[in-house]
Amino acid sequence: MKRHTEHVLVLVAVAIVVAIGLGVFVYSGIYNIGADDHHTKPVFAVLQTLRNRSIHVRSDDIKVPNLNDPQLILKGAGQYAAMCTGCHLRPGQENSELRKGMYPQPPNLSKVHVDPRDAFWVIKHGIKMSAMPAWGLDGSHDDLTIWSMVAFIEKLPGMTPAQYKTIVAKAPPDEDMDMDDGGGHSHSHGGAADDKDAHGDADMKGMEMSGEAGHSHDAAAEDGHDRAAATAPAVEAPLSLDGMKPKAAPEAEAVAQAFHTALQHGDRTAALALLAPEATISEGGHTQSRDDYADGHLGEDIAFLKTARITPVSLGSMPMGNTALVGSVSDIQTTIKGKPATLRSTELLNLKKDGKDWKIVSVRWQSAPVSGE
Repeated sequence: MKRHTEHVLVLVAVAIVVAIGLGVFVYSGIYNIGADDHHTKPVFAVLQTLRNRSIHVRSDDIKVPNLNDPQLILKGAGQYAAMCTGCHLRPGQENSELRKGMYPQPPNLSKVHVDPRDAFWVIKHGIKMSAMPAWGLDGSHDDLTIWSMVAFIEKLPGMTPAQYKTIVAKAPPDEDMDMDDGGGHSHSHGGAADDKDAHGDADMKGMEMSGEAGHSHDAAAEDGHDRAAATAPAVEAPLSLDGMKPKAAPEAEAVAQAFHTALQHGDRTAALALLAPEATISEGGHTQSRDDYADGHLGEDIAFLKTARITPVSLGSMPMGNTALVGSVSDIQTTIKGKPATLRSTELLNLKKDGKDWKIVSVRWQSAPVSGE
C-alpha cells in the first residue's frame, strides 16, 4: 500500500512539473507562431492527423444528395468563383497573392479530389486556427448553397481553364437562381418568366440544330400514356439551359441524340445501354432510378412517342472536364383529352465519360403547352 502511494505521489509530482514547464513555455513566447516558420515534421504530422480524424468522425454520417444536378453545379460555380479561388485556386492558376503566405497551404481543389462529406463539413464548420472560415455560421450560407459548392468541387479536377471560365460566366447569382419563391411564381434570371423563358426557349435562342431534340414526358395522351397535367409542379424549378452551345461537347451530344432515337424507335435495349447504372430520370417533380424506369415508365414513354410528332428546336452542350451537360428544346404535337395540342419540351442530360464512352447519369424533362394552345 505504501509503495502504491509513493507511485501516485511521483506521478502527481511529474504531472505538476510538466504543467509548470508547459506554462512557462507557453507564457515565455519562445515558440514562434509565425506562418513563415513551419512546424517540425513530427508536430505537423500530429496536427494533420488530428485535423483529418476530427473531420472524418464528424462527417461520416452525412447523407450526400445528388451532386450531378446541373443547376446545383452551376450555382456552386458562382459561389466558388466568388469565395474560394483566392485560397483554393482555379484551373490553370498555380498560386495567388493571398495563398503564398498561408501555412499550411490550402489544397488546390482544381487538382485534388475531396470526399464530398468531408468537403461539406469543412465548408459549413470551418477549421480552427486556419484561414478556413465556417461558411454556415449563423445561417450565412444554407445547406443547399454549401452542397452546391461541393457539387462544383466534385467536377473541378480535370476541368480546363476555358471550361471553368465558361461555366462561371453562366453561373447565376444567389438571388437569380431558378427557385420557387413559395408563392407559385418561378423566377428566371431575376424576374418572373413566361412559359417560354421558364422552359429554356430564350436561353437557347439562336442555337444551331443538329439532329433530333428531346421529347416530353409530361403530356397527356389518349393512347394510355395519360398524364393529368402538362406542366411540372410549382415546387420544381424550371430547367435552365444557360451556357449551352451547339457542338461544344460533340461526343456527349451524339450520345444524347442516340438516346432520343432509341426512345422514338422503341429500342429499349439501346436506350438502357446509354444510361449509367446509377442514372436517375426526373419528370413532373418525380425522380426514378434506372431500374425503376426500365420496369415501368420506359414502356409508357415508348408507347407515347409512337403517336407523337417531334419538331426539334435547339440542341447544345457544355463540357465540364470528364462530365458534360446536354440540353435540348423541342415541340411535340400530340393529343390531350381528344384535342390536338402542342407542347414545348425541355430536356437536360448530365453525362460522364466512362473510359472511352459517355454515359447518361441523369435525365430531366419538363414541358408546358405552347403559348396560345
